[in-house]
Amino acid sequence: MRVRGRKRKRKLSPLLSGIHKSTKVLPDATVVLNSKGEMEWGNIVARGMLGLERKRDRGRMIDELITNQAFQNYYSAGDFSHPLNITSPVNDDIRLEIRIVPYGKVKYLLQARDITRLRQLETVRRDFVANVSHEMRTPLTVIHGYLETMGESEGEDLAPWQNIITQMRQQTGRLQRIVEDLLLLSRLESPGQEDGLQAPVDVPMLLEFVRDEALSLSKGEHSITTDIDETIKLQGSASELESIFSNLVFNAVRYTPAGGRIRLRWWSSKRGPCFLVKDTGIGIEAEHIPRLAERFYRVDVGRSRKSGGTGLGLAIVKHALTRHGSQLKIESEPGKGSSFRCCFPPSRLSK
Repeated sequence: MRVRGRKRKRKLSPLLSGIHKSTKVLPDATVVLNSKGEMEWGNIVARGMLGLERKRDRGRMIDELITNQAFQNYYSAGDFSHPLNITSPVNDDIRLEIRIVPYGKVKYLLQARDITRLRQLETVRRDFVANVSHEMRTPLTVIHGYLETMGESEGEDLAPWQNIITQMRQQTGRLQRIVEDLLLLSRLESPGQEDGLQAPVDVPMLLEFVRDEALSLSKGEHSITTDIDETIKLQGSASELESIFSNLVFNAVRYTPAGGRIRLRWWSSKRGPCFLVKDTGIGIEAEHIPRLAERFYRVDVGRSRKSGGTGLGLAIVKHALTRHGSQLKIESEPGKGSSFRCCFPPSRLSK
């Protein structure tokens, strides 16, 4: 037995040594936690990114070692299906993406990845889009204003140009809508905007307004019905919630042929308050659904431009829902219609 034990030890020692060497060169911080959340092991990178020492901190609770409030809330919630972005506990200039993955029977692997460079690139992109959009707004407004004046003029000299002027007005109007949507997206993506998400919002009244706007857009060509629970209100941003509801409802009107039916529903479910838009429109093929919320992604480019869409509506919906702790669920079948649903967390209910 001693001989077999020594042979087994000789076989396992190189393997264990190789594992230790490989973990030392990993670019990500790696920490092993037991079922109680106590640190059992950590690589060298964990010291530089998280300030954790393997010998010193072994056996201590991870939420005591990482005192960041966002991490503690994330860890206590126990939902590790999505990563967490926080500032490094040892360096405020470093941004980390933290994932906690269960493995084995009762253990967890915590990984922290340096995403500082990605965040910097994202900030540059967002600022560039916001600045360009802002600079384009004024000249577009001036051009569109002059075209409106020319279009309304009754002078004989401009009569032959009216068709051209009308097309130019339509295109500048479309550019203005794109610019406004890009600016809205930039605001939604900007960090530090959470303070405006706690105001009480009368969602039933907001949905009545959206329905009236949809009826005006429909021009009587669709049947639009509502099933709204008047008692359910939310805490959030009224303007962002209006963008969510109006984009979903107006899309249903645009992509539902004349004579079709559109249903709006606002109700309380086990998961929290939910909103549903269901139509009998043209439907969407399954391959397009995962990409619908991407900027400027269109299933039918010609139809979208003809209907006046900017290609940014669902991207706005996605970001606004994320800020309110929700996600967009899409179900569709070509030729039979689509349904768009979002449920808000119960904590968003306004008392």
